[in-house]
Amino acid sequence: MSLSQSLQQKLLQKLSPQQIQLMKLLQVPTANLEERIKEELEENPALEMDEDRHEDEYSDELQDEFDNHEADDLDPDGSVEDYENVDISEYVMDDDGEIADYKLKDDNYPEMDDQKIIPIKVETSFHDLLVDQLGMLELDERSLKIAEQVVGSLDDDGYLRRELSSIADDLAFRQSLQVDEKEIETIIHQIQQFDPPGIGARDLKECLLLQLKRKLSEGIGVELAIQVLSRYFDEFTKKHYEKIQRGLNLSDEQIREVISQIIKLNPKPGGHIGEINKAESYIVPDFFIINNNGKLELTLNAKNAPDLRISEGYRDMLKDYDKGNKKDKRQKEAILFIKQKIDSAKWFIDMIKQRQETLINTMSAIMKHQREFFLTGDETTMKPMILKDIAELTGLDISTVSRVANSKFVQTEFGTYRLKFFFSESLSTDSGEEVSTREVKKILSDLIEAEDKRKPLSDELLTDMLQEKGYNIARRTVAKYREQLNIPVARLRKEL
Repeated sequence: MSLSQSLQQKLLQKLSPQQIQLMKLLQVPTANLEERIKEELEENPALEMDEDRHEDEYSDELQDEFDNHEADDLDPDGSVEDYENVDISEYVMDDDGEIADYKLKDDNYPEMDDQKIIPIKVETSFHDLLVDQLGMLELDERSLKIAEQVVGSLDDDGYLRRELSSIADDLAFRQSLQVDEKEIETIIHQIQQFDPPGIGARDLKECLLLQLKRKLSEGIGVELAIQVLSRYFDEFTKKHYEKIQRGLNLSDEQIREVISQIIKLNPKPGGHIGEINKAESYIVPDFFIINNNGKLELTLNAKNAPDLRISEGYRDMLKDYDKGNKKDKRQKEAILFIKQKIDSAKWFIDMIKQRQETLINTMSAIMKHQREFFLTGDETTMKPMILKDIAELTGLDISTVSRVANSKFVQTEFGTYRLKFFFSESLSTDSGEEVSTREVKKILSDLIEAEDKRKPLSDELLTDMLQEKGYNIARRTVAKYREQLNIPVARLRKEL
């Protein structure tokens, strides 16, 4: 064996802790930012909310002093070079140990209180609603345990997709209750009588039938609908209406009545009752854009600009240390800990401010690029725009722009949109003009909406119509855009 040496040169790029922290904060939506700040407040006692001021001028001045102080006291690993050189004078302001009154007041609004209204969503979960209805059944202790297990096994949309054998196993292991599947089935039938109708169904067919059986008193149309779903469910879902008419000898008027009855039903009876994740149940916009007589005005949600400051209590501890005569090693170690906590608090405040600046810069660039849309709300006015375009306008990295676009929302007078809605590829017209694919999708959607539902347009016809309007587009591209718009094929759009 022989040993050999080699010299290799590598170019590596490493992110600083501050950059990593900023990237994580950028991904946090406004609805969850308050929770993230709360975590930081709990971990660092030197950081606190400013309940008295909207802007903490004292903290701003203190931060500037930190920048000049950090390199003097600490080694790169964060340790103190010399306890005898612990200097806290730069952390302490004013000779009398008090913050001057002019630093605590806003000259423009001296008497104004910062009253914040925080909306609170009060809701009853889907599970809670069903548990409440269990109390209406006259069940013994054994049956109640089975019923609670069944209710707990329901999915969020109200379906029971677990096998009865699995529910029986859970009851045996967790409740020490031996039950057979017939007993569970009996309880399921009772739960299926709960509101909203359709709860506890094993599949879509059963769900729709449960709802129709509640409406039997409404006439012959409901009875026919039950027959159609019971015998021709697959044919109905595929819109093979002629086959259903032949099989049940139904007239055109009767099949239209059947369709009318079925489309009124709810395929997800539990889908709109409460939410497991409150952050996903409603949107908190990160930005607001207002059209003020043709001038677009952009504002950031106030929740993205929390009133944070350095704790005055920690500052007072530094003052007490500075005034004292006896300064042993233990005291100086404590002061070092306090300074490190203050530095960490200052660092977090900086990250929040950098987050604000990044959000504003990114949204400002998007607003300027898509100005016509924000003025009119017309999707056909949207310009082609990719992440690289905004990265070049803002000087930010493409990955940074992507993080902002994927997790943030803007509220306009035309609705609330996720930022990535405004990004789209380009498509050429006959004249060589570059247009947004969003414009093409809008026109495609309008064509389908205006079609005769008795003779819906095929992808081939849609392609021809778009090409007549000057868009160079292939049939497979039309099919792709149609799928992205969640529009079914022509056969499934057919109506009688």
